[in-house]
Amino acid sequence: MFDTQQPDLARDARHLRLDTLVRLRWLAVAGQGAAVAGAHLGLGLPLPFGWCFLVIAASSWLNLTLRIRYPASHRLSDDAAALLLAFDIIQLAALLFLTGGLQNPFALLFLAPVLISATALPPARTLALGLLAVGLSTLLALVYRPLPWFAGQTLELPFLYVSGVWTAILLGTAFTGVYAWRVAEEARQLAQALAATELVLAREQHLSQLDGLAAAAAHELGTPLATITVVAKELDRQLGPSASPSVAEDLALLRDQVERCRGILAKLTSLDADQGGFIETISLSHLVEELVAPQRALGIILDVTTKGDGPEPACRRNPGVMFGLGNIVDNAIDFAESCVSIEARWGPERVSLEIRDDGPGFAPEVLLRVGEPYVSTRSATKAGPEGGTGLGLGLFIAKTLIERSGAQLNLANAVDPSTGAVVRIVWPRHVFEREAKGHRNPGTGGGAPLTQARDVPI
Repeated sequence: MFDTQQPDLARDARHLRLDTLVRLRWLAVAGQGAAVAGAHLGLGLPLPFGWCFLVIAASSWLNLTLRIRYPASHRLSDDAAALLLAFDIIQLAALLFLTGGLQNPFALLFLAPVLISATALPPARTLALGLLAVGLSTLLALVYRPLPWFAGQTLELPFLYVSGVWTAILLGTAFTGVYAWRVAEEARQLAQALAATELVLAREQHLSQLDGLAAAAAHELGTPLATITVVAKELDRQLGPSASPSVAEDLALLRDQVERCRGILAKLTSLDADQGGFIETISLSHLVEELVAPQRALGIILDVTTKGDGPEPACRRNPGVMFGLGNIVDNAIDFAESCVSIEARWGPERVSLEIRDDGPGFAPEVLLRVGEPYVSTRSATKAGPEGGTGLGLGLFIAKTLIERSGAQLNLANAVDPSTGAVVRIVWPRHVFEREAKGHRNPGTGGGAPLTQARDVPI
């Protein structure tokens, strides 16, 4: 099986670029400066103008320091990013303290750093930043400078209103943090799972290209091998009558090895020539046997049944589908107590494959979320051969690859008195056989072009 566990890559993909936070902070500095200048110079509100710009300048100095110290492409660790976002929260709290506390309508900007953290940092850091924002907002509800207002007038909002603003910040921090984290996490998982799928397919494609490489090698090696054969025969003809026993033995060995090389090259050439036959086209029963053959020595009973109406269907070999089916068979054997049954059926309209084991069956969360990446069928009691429990990508990759062939994949648990998991895969017969028929009859121009991504023949 292809190793899709790449924790280091996953962690690196989560890390924020320093340039992102620096640009966002410049935007915040510009907005804060415009708001303070507009309120003091435009509206004439008596706010501590110097102190406010000193607080805003602190963000500017931090940005300039980061720009000088690090390149724009530098990626921050989780702790460093959390510290920078904590600075933004504290800087905003200091600015709000000077301008009315929670009576200032800009108090809702406490949500911005928490939202950024939820989309890019682990939940623990987001929780810490959320608690910091809520704690500072609680302090600002009690301790603050009066809200700047027009000369000769005072504006003191009731404490009930301030409590409502505090409640809005609390609920907004919790809701937007959880919501943004969930959406971003699903997007990250899907992107990583698709990347793993592409790696698997690329590996399978490289393996399938070895057939053409072998044929090319056989073609190129044919001429020098023929020359060696002629030279060996000429030496045997000239030295044979008078050759010593050791030379005669060496000549015989040379002839044998030349014949062996010719046989190997003939096989490699026949692989390329016969790809339209048994190499690329495979019957349903042979497909099933190819899936179970590597598993027969594992101590699990494999009960294979093939039956149907009419002639047995054949399909074109697809490494992606073979990988997906092999993954499902591997899982069934891993979880089975003693037996795995594989039943292949066909009829005029459908071709189906059912894989059933006598193990504990699928967990409820797997059945509810089948098809989603990072939903693992393995628990701590069913660890892999290396002791890990896996990332849960196997089922997602298998389902994706099989459904691309035009099949439908259904997962279920067997009902009493039987136990275990049941995986049923069903293809429309014309989809299953289409490319195989087109390949057996090249003069017809092959099958009709595919119009849907899910109708890729196997």
